[in-house]
Amino acid sequence: MFYLPAILISRLARRAIRRFRPGGGSAAPGLLLSKLAPGLLAKTLGAFPQGLVIVTGSAGKSTTTKMVVAIARAHGLEVFTNPTTANIRQGFFSSIVEQSNLFGKIPGDIAILEVDEAHADTLSAEVAPRLVTLLNVLEDQLDRFVDPALVREKLANVAARATQSVLMNADDQNILLIDAEIHPPEKSYFGVSPDVLHGDDLGVAPTYLEEIARPTVSAEVVSLNDRRCMVRLGEREMIFELPNRGTHYALDAVAAIATARELLGAEFDLELAEKVMAELPPVFARGEIVEIQGKPVEFVLVQNPTSFQLNLENLELPLDRLMIAIGRDVHDPSWMWTVDLSRLTHVDIISGYNYAELGLRLIYENIAVDDVEPDLFAAIDKFMSLPEPKSGIRTVVFSADAMRRLRRHLGFTSPDEVQR
Repeated sequence: MFYLPAILISRLARRAIRRFRPGGGSAAPGLLLSKLAPGLLAKTLGAFPQGLVIVTGSAGKSTTTKMVVAIARAHGLEVFTNPTTANIRQGFFSSIVEQSNLFGKIPGDIAILEVDEAHADTLSAEVAPRLVTLLNVLEDQLDRFVDPALVREKLANVAARATQSVLMNADDQNILLIDAEIHPPEKSYFGVSPDVLHGDDLGVAPTYLEEIARPTVSAEVVSLNDRRCMVRLGEREMIFELPNRGTHYALDAVAAIATARELLGAEFDLELAEKVMAELPPVFARGEIVEIQGKPVEFVLVQNPTSFQLNLENLELPLDRLMIAIGRDVHDPSWMWTVDLSRLTHVDIISGYNYAELGLRLIYENIAVDDVEPDLFAAIDKFMSLPEPKSGIRTVVFSADAMRRLRRHLGFTSPDEVQR
């Protein structure tokens, strides 16, 4: 009864915002509820009979979590998750506003959440996770984390609180440094075979320390041909098509499979999991194909230097029609200078809050830019009015802020409407 007024007020705020801003209205009600009832999150997440699963790390959280959730649901579990990828504290409160009853109770067997590295530390201090999956440590968001060592510290805190098991990326030296510091009831490792990895395919941050030997993995990507991926689990194998291109997505897949198997135990059905993976659509804006004005467009989200580089390397070039938009979320646009853009020959339109910094970077790379349009919505209209590409489809590469604004403007407001 204590939480009922706070939830009602937050729901009224959400309804009022969405009346004037379709597809919006998630963040503010969650922030409001977190102020009115700060203890509600721990109460809600602590009430799931099969506990809490946390997927965290610098990159790949959304894709990995979506895969774990899909496999768990196929096995009959009722799962609470954060499908909009709102992976910080107020985002979880927003999910409560949307999905709980008036007393803060959400039906379900288990919570499987992707959680920002810093917020995972505070959340796990309130609700001990049953399982923790650690994906990677990248040189990302230096305005927040300063150094990868700070990320390691936070992830180590999260992993140390796991009550059942911690699953770790065997191909990230930062994660192996964390491994040496924690002592959960169980540990297991996933990774990508050295025969599949080529150079810096995973973009992990260097430690500048003596290399730690790769531990024995229980789940491994052993083959990757375009999107066709083979994962080995002991003596058994799974083969499926990835929803996205790139070795980093294969890593997400093997992390998800390893997590689902640990979660489900003896109930894990390999053939069912294989079927789920083969049919799963991408997370929205991660290689998502949408139709705008009757024309197919691929959305590619880049959130940091590593994701920009890896996604760029996996684009099907040459691209006849390309738009790039870097929004307000990129607080330090200097990181764009660390990305090798040499595969690009031209960009049709650049836009977003950081359009000038992006344009300067492209000029220095001698990449032709046909049009500069600061207004994001005008830019997409111009982009769609261009002649049809001679090969491939139109492609929009954007940062998270530009992605959210553009998807909402175009009416793509539901994360569950993404098609493979």
